[in-house]
This record gives sequence, C-alpha cells and structure tokens, in this order.
Amino acid sequence: MLSDNVKSYLHLHLIVFVWGFTAVLGALISLDALPLVWYRMVLAVVFVAMYMAIQKMPLRVPLKLLVQFLFAGVIIALHWFTFFKAIKVSNVSVTLACLSTGAFFTSFLEPILFGRKVVWYEVFFGIIVEVGLSIIFRVESQYVEGILLALTSAFLSALFSVYNSKFAKVYNPTVISFYELTGGIIFFSILLFLSGGFTQNFFKISTTDWFYLAILSSFCTAYAFIASVKVMRFLSPYTVMLTINLEPIYGILLAVAVFHEKEKMNPHFYIGALIILVTVITNGIVKYYQSKE
Repeated sequence: MLSDNVKSYLHLHLIVFVWGFTAVLGALISLDALPLVWYRMVLAVVFVAMYMAIQKMPLRVPLKLLVQFLFAGVIIALHWFTFFKAIKVSNVSVTLACLSTGAFFTSFLEPILFGRKVVWYEVFFGIIVEVGLSIIFRVESQYVEGILLALTSAFLSALFSVYNSKFAKVYNPTVISFYELTGGIIFFSILLFLSGGFTQNFFKISTTDWFYLAILSSFCTAYAFIASVKVMRFLSPYTVMLTINLEPIYGILLAVAVFHEKEKMNPHFYIGALIILVTVITNGIVKYYQSKE
C-alpha cells in the first residue's frame, strides 16, 4: 500500500504533466488568444463554482479583499493572454523555454514590492538566464515576437505569484481562485465590449474547439489547481518546487510528440533552454538550503 507522501508525489507529477499539456491545448485550439482565454476563464469559473457548491464553501469576503482578488485576476488573465498569444505567433517550445524565467522575475519583484534585500546569487543566476535567452534569441530570431510575449507572460506570472502570496496563506485557495477568475472575465469582457469584440463569429465555436476548451478549463485549470493545493499538504516545498520545474520539459516533449516537425528546433535552442532550466532548478535548491539555515 502506497503512503500518502508517495501517492501525493505521483499525483504532483500528473498535475505538472497536465500543466505542460496546457500549452499543447493552446496550440490545438483554433481560437485567437483573447477569446481562448475568455472561454477558458468562463468555463473554469463554472467548474470551480460547482466544486464549491458541492463542498458548501462560503463565498462572502470583505469588499476591500474582493477588489484585491479581482485585481489579481486581471494580472493572471493578462498572463494567460500573453502566454497563448506567444504560442500562436511562435510555438510551444519557444514559449515554455522563455516562461521558465518567471522564477527570476520573482526574485527581483520581491525586493521591490516587499522590501526584501537583493540576494547576490539571484543576480548571478539571473545573468546566466540572460545567457540562455541570448542563445535562443540568436538561433530562433524568426520567433522574436513570441519570445517577447513569453517573457512578458513570465513577468506577469511572477507578479501574480508575489502579489497572490499574501492571500494564499490566509484564505481558502478555491475561493481566491473563483474571484480571481471572475476578475479576469470582467476585465476581458469590458475590453471585448468596448472594442466590439462580441460579434456573432466570437460565439461560433467548432465542436473540436469546445472539446479542447472543456479539457483546458476543467482538467488543466479547475482540477489541477484544486489538486495541487491538496498534494502540498503532504510534500515539502522543496519537492514541489523541483517537480514543478519539470513543466517545460513535459510540455516540450508533448509538443514534439503532437506537432512533430513544427516543434523541432535548432540544437542550440535546446542548449539555451537547458541553461535556463538548470539555472532555475539550481536557484530553487540554493533557496531551499538557505531557508534551512
């Protein structure tokens, strides 16, 4: 019989694998980035609301807190938009490689937002990440727009993580998720309304796209979020951090398996991506042992 820790570890790998598959689904769905994210959030809210109703979770939060949740939702919505837009204008491999830089944006955002001291090794690792990015820029120059969008997405992801960290330790993560997704829906709905984006074509979705959207919003968003919170009760932050850093690897391997030649990159791309990934993991290991001292 497997222990709770072992089952949670295997479950976490499944969750990270699912997150890696998110990028593949983004490439498979024919919708542009904005409607894709709007439908993802709407469907995800429905699934989260159903889960909350079954669990009988209270929705009421103070007005000031509600505004903060909604604002965080705008950040995560923009993160998803730039993420899927990067996939549309480049490919999954480029997007995921650049998205790995999010950990280093976090390292520099924390001192700015929380007044924490800048740590020398984070600056050093940041320089190494720049080396990896420069290699990718040089050998995949046709994907410059996608690289810039992916880096913007990584920055927004880091900003969301830092901003959201003060809520996650105090409030119910599912309730937070519900309101943040709602905030993203409101923000993009206003943009679409003002720009005349809610046309007949906007609501014409193919059966195939509905199928992929259902998987994206339920399995890759609602389920993965709730399940990730559950497994963290049994695993150390160190184990969680190392496993989550496998997401780009899973995603790139899945993309090559699904899209074949479209995702096969110049060998130097993989050198650059490996430099970024190894540096991110090393940074996490150093942080873990620093926290233990």
